[in-house]
Amino acid sequence: MALKSKPGTMNVSLGSKINIIRSKRVIIGNTVSSCDIVINDGKIRSILPLGKQQVPNGEQVLDLGDLVVMAGIIDPHVHVNEPGRTEWEGYRTATLAAAAGGITTIVDMPLNSLPPTTSVSNFRTKLQAAKGQCYVDVAFWGGVIPDNQMELVPMLQAGVAGFKCFLINSGVPEFPHVTVMDLHKAMTELQGTNSVLLFHAELEIAKHTPDTGDPALYETFLHSRPDDMEVAAVELVANLCLQYKVRCHIVHLSSAQSLNIIRKAKKAGAPLSVETTHHYLSLSSEHIPPGATYYKCCPPVRGHQNKEALWNALLQGHIDMVVSDHSPCTPDLKLLKEGDYMKAWGGISSLQFGLSLFWTAARTRGFSLTDISHLLSSNTAKLCGLDNRKGSIKVGYDADLVIWDPDREFQVQEKVIHHKNKLTPYLGFILQGKVMATVVRGTLVYYKEEHVAKPTGELVLLHTIEPAKPSAPYY
Repeated sequence: MALKSKPGTMNVSLGSKINIIRSKRVIIGNTVSSCDIVINDGKIRSILPLGKQQVPNGEQVLDLGDLVVMAGIIDPHVHVNEPGRTEWEGYRTATLAAAAGGITTIVDMPLNSLPPTTSVSNFRTKLQAAKGQCYVDVAFWGGVIPDNQMELVPMLQAGVAGFKCFLINSGVPEFPHVTVMDLHKAMTELQGTNSVLLFHAELEIAKHTPDTGDPALYETFLHSRPDDMEVAAVELVANLCLQYKVRCHIVHLSSAQSLNIIRKAKKAGAPLSVETTHHYLSLSSEHIPPGATYYKCCPPVRGHQNKEALWNALLQGHIDMVVSDHSPCTPDLKLLKEGDYMKAWGGISSLQFGLSLFWTAARTRGFSLTDISHLLSSNTAKLCGLDNRKGSIKVGYDADLVIWDPDREFQVQEKVIHHKNKLTPYLGFILQGKVMATVVRGTLVYYKEEHVAKPTGELVLLHTIEPAKPSAPYY
């Protein structure tokens, strides 16, 4: 497939190494500029005013007119599930969906695969499973579970980006949740490194009585995971973060009631960051129909007022980034016939549509194109230690780029979904902002509905055994 970017310019084929990308709208830092991005050996070699780069014969030039060129999205919250539960998702399908969504790097979560990434041995098994299968670059989180604290530094030395833990039942027996004592042990091990500990922040609350309402009603499930569970967990994390000064990160924040705790902890000097997800910004509990268990995730989607408070916090810089938390499973685990929210597997699939979901709502709420790049690319790169080579359009950085049209609408249809199981609450949604092409380290890997035949993504090993640097604001 050749990408004809503009009349009179060279056609560029899928799989080609691109030498120059030219656009009137290139997002560089806090500006949108008319630029030529010059690429060599997969790196950005120079950034010049539009049309200033001389084009030698044989150079592959992508002249994009006024399409937006942005640093490739980095999604640090993706459950690939391979090996062991590859029927849920696998590296080939997940990374193809990522490429179709303008994501040039994903960071794979340590659980739902068998084995989980909780030891160096298990990590090597994971790397072997991923090898040769990835359309985009892939990095990896390790996991903290009870009594594996002695594996943490060796896993960092082996290349994991950091660690994830659960403060509540994870849903899978091989990845048990940690106690406060486990956290003290783990954070003692992580002191003095530049690693980060990610928290699924919900805590069981003694005073809470589970709702016994109709399990087919979303309200019943929502009442079973109240805001108080998240607030209590965030408070625990904030206190530990201040005590140990280990970088901590709250994953998939759903409750706006936790934000005041996060603001206070940051002000007090805690190296704490927080993400929310596309589903908490796109969906409202009031509009989730009975029995539609493909809407279930943990923590739950909350009400419209809460959603607007999350948007507000994002606009004010109190939430640092937005991620997919792509957590797929096979349709049978969603119990579609029973429609039982209490028993169905929790997790929403959205990897491919994150940029479009976000822009559809963000453009009407005062967000600029540069805001999108910060929240989806540069801030996420910083979280996982990739900000020295990815997440921004800078000289010397990987030529990872997403090319998209912020004015083009499209409908989410099953036939265009690339992740393995097509079940998603977004089927039928009309979204604005369409990904046209994705470039990974200078190679055109995706254009419209077509992709390179051979996966060329790399497995990214990070080594974060180094003195922690003072934490700077994300935004």
